[in-house]
Amino acid sequence: MSNLFTLKREFLEYCELDKNQSYFTIDGYGRYLDRFLNFLKDEIKKENLFPNDITQEIVRRYRLHVNRLKDQQGSELKKTTQNYHILTLRAFLRYLAWRGIITLSPEKIALGKSGDREITFLDQKEIKEIFQQPDIETLAGVRDRAILELLFSTGLRVSELTSLDLDDINFDRNEIAVLGKGKKIRVVFLSDEAIYWLDQYVKNRGYRTPDTDESKNVTNPLFLSLKYTRLTSRSVERIVKKYAKEAGITKNVSPHTFRHSFATDLLIGGADIRSVQSMLGHSSITTTQIYTHVTDQHLRETFKKYHSKGGE
Repeated sequence: MSNLFTLKREFLEYCELDKNQSYFTIDGYGRYLDRFLNFLKDEIKKENLFPNDITQEIVRRYRLHVNRLKDQQGSELKKTTQNYHILTLRAFLRYLAWRGIITLSPEKIALGKSGDREITFLDQKEIKEIFQQPDIETLAGVRDRAILELLFSTGLRVSELTSLDLDDINFDRNEIAVLGKGKKIRVVFLSDEAIYWLDQYVKNRGYRTPDTDESKNVTNPLFLSLKYTRLTSRSVERIVKKYAKEAGITKNVSPHTFRHSFATDLLIGGADIRSVQSMLGHSSITTTQIYTHVTDQHLRETFKKYHSKGGE
């Protein structure tokens, strides 16, 4: 019988080849499974681990272990993050069952209650304040303005934005074909402002092939660092936080905040939830419905503010 480390590798290969899942999903699975297997090894004091070593009691102790973990800031992990650990283990156990390998049934593993997900989004005034912060007299400032406009215009995930190549932008149709989660392609649309700033950036940015690239594998990244390499997700996160701080916004603003803002702006403006689901690239309508809590609250506040109070 194969040990769990070998089965983990085969599971990740299955996710890549048969499930066609994204690099980020597979990378997350790998990290969470490594954490579980290292915990299991410490618990049962064995180097070689096998499927029958996974018991309900082991999983219970693992959940307790994860619940007590701290992040880099010394805070407890969010319930949603804790649940990702358990969902990964469930997916692994389902794979083992599919292969006919006897182990713990995934249905016997419960998830902790995570409560309603909190959504942070920016209103129109805050968005405009952030847009005004980049120094558009510099190339970096024009690039950053284009990034901010593109995030709000499309609701892209930061990984989707940094993966864009120049050829992905259709300037004639003002749209982008985006390769999203699960390697599914969806079309997102560009506002006139996003098109303008992208055009300004592309006209002036230049490009040179990094020396480390092999010519046959060279791509033309849309957003470049000052060293002419593809801008990373972490760099975009720093850019967004920098301008939010300069705009005097005290909320914890990240690229995903722009995605939330894009969705809530559409729903508050009257867009139907199915269309928003499609534009966000959500595979399930349930994921998109987290925004209805925000928009319902907005409608409640509008009602209180504008509805006639007994003829006053």
